[in-house]
Amino acid sequence: MEILDVLNWRYATKKYNKQKVSDEKIKKIISAINFSASSLGIQPYRLFLIENNDLRKKLSAASFNPQVQEASHLILFAAFDSIKQESIENYINLIAKVRQMPVEKLIDFKGMLQGLLNNTDQENFIWSSKQAYIGLGTGLIAAASEKVDATPMEGFNAEEFDKLLGLNEKGLKSVVLLALGYRDEENDFLAKLKKVRLPIAEFVLHLK
Repeated sequence: MEILDVLNWRYATKKYNKQKVSDEKIKKIISAINFSASSLGIQPYRLFLIENNDLRKKLSAASFNPQVQEASHLILFAAFDSIKQESIENYINLIAKVRQMPVEKLIDFKGMLQGLLNNTDQENFIWSSKQAYIGLGTGLIAAASEKVDATPMEGFNAEEFDKLLGLNEKGLKSVVLLALGYRDEENDFLAKLKKVRLPIAEFVLHLK
């Protein structure tokens, strides 16, 4: 399928059938998110792939979205609650290793990263959350390209999710969810409706 056909095909799925998404497709979607754009490349968020049914039942109780429990797979995007020197050091060391270069050559870039330490924890959490949303967008497109249905979701109690998943101890906070599976066309009222979007001429302001 062409990319525009793929994007027109996808929608925020409301009802899922019981078909499981293959491990291969899940790996591709996660790999695509891992390749997603990220400011400074630091990826200040982590993914939690949640399949455990008992855990998802508990998470569902803290959410307004039945897809949390009904979808084949559930991914939580959790952002750094702050930017720490340790994270910067680990990232610099990773760059040096992957690109086979001395750490000393990264001193200027490291200085840019350390500028984040001048922000408040709240400012850095907001920034990290925005990076997570970029990854979410990539995940939606990747899922559609694999003909896997997806639902981005914000309607949940983040504090309760953090508690159930032990995120505070990991320096993370829940941001957004992505359900993955296959649409139940008979019971999802949105499945057969046309996508509604603004005309390009109205959506884009072209400044020449």
